[in-house]
Amino acid sequence: MKQKSSHKTWKEKLHEIIYEADTPAGKSFDVIILIMILASIIVVMLESVSYLNDKYASLFNVLEWIITIVFTIEYILRVITINKPKKYIFSFFGIIDFLATVPKYLSILFVGTHALVALRALRLLRVFRILKLARFIGESNNLTKALIASRAKISVFLFAVLIVSIILGTVMYLIEGPEHGFNSIPKSVYWCIVTLTTVGYGDISPETPIGQFIASVVMILGYGIIAVPTGIVSAEYSRQTKDPLPLNTQHCQNCNLENHKDGAKFCHNCGNNLRT
Repeated sequence: MKQKSSHKTWKEKLHEIIYEADTPAGKSFDVIILIMILASIIVVMLESVSYLNDKYASLFNVLEWIITIVFTIEYILRVITINKPKKYIFSFFGIIDFLATVPKYLSILFVGTHALVALRALRLLRVFRILKLARFIGESNNLTKALIASRAKISVFLFAVLIVSIILGTVMYLIEGPEHGFNSIPKSVYWCIVTLTTVGYGDISPETPIGQFIASVVMILGYGIIAVPTGIVSAEYSRQTKDPLPLNTQHCQNCNLENHKDGAKFCHNCGNNLRT
C-alpha cells in the first residue's frame, strides 16, 4: 500500500494559514483580515458624514473596492482549500463572509444596497478564533443550560414578584391617589416594578409619609430580590459538568469542523487526519 507523503501540499499549507491561527502565518493572516474589516467599517462610518462624503467620495469608493476585492479573494481561497466546499459555503461563517462581500457588487446593479457593507462588522466574530476565546463560548453554553434548567424556579419567582408588585401598587394607589401622580392601578404597579428593580425613573414619587415608608420597604426588598435569581442560576451552573474546552484552532480540511480536543490527530466527525 502506498503511504501518504509527510510533506504538505500547497492546498494543505494554504488551508492551515487561512483557517487556523495556531501558526505565525495563520495569526498574521487573520490579523490582516481583521484590520481590513475595521478599515471597511471606518470607511462606512465616515461615508455617513455628509461633508466628508461630499469631499472624499471618490477616495471612499476606491478604498471600498480594494477591501471588497481582498475579501473576494479570501472567500475564494476558503472555498478551494477545503475538500467539501459546501461545508464552508453554507456554514455560519461562510454565509457571513458572503454577505460581507456581495453588497459592493450589488451596489452596481441596485441603488441603496451600498449601506449593506456594514454587514462586514459581523466578520469581527472571527476574533474569537484568533484570540482562542472559544472556551468562553463553551462556558456560555453551560450558562444557557443552567438557565434552561432553572426556568421553573425562576418562573415561580417572577410570578411571586409580579403578585407583590400588584399588591403594593394597589396599596400605593389607595394611599397616594391621583393628586400625587398615581392616576390608576396599572400606573401604580408600574411605579412599584420600577422601584423594586432599583431603576427609579423618578417620574412618579410618593408624597405622603406612609407612601414614602412603603417606598423605602420596596427599595430594600428590591436588593434582596435581585440576589434570588442569581443564586438559583449559580447553583444550577455549579451542577453542570465541565469538560475541558479546546484551546486550539485545529480545523478539519475535509468537513470544516472546528473545536477539536487539544492534541487531536483525527477529526471526531469524519475521521480525517488533522496532521500531515
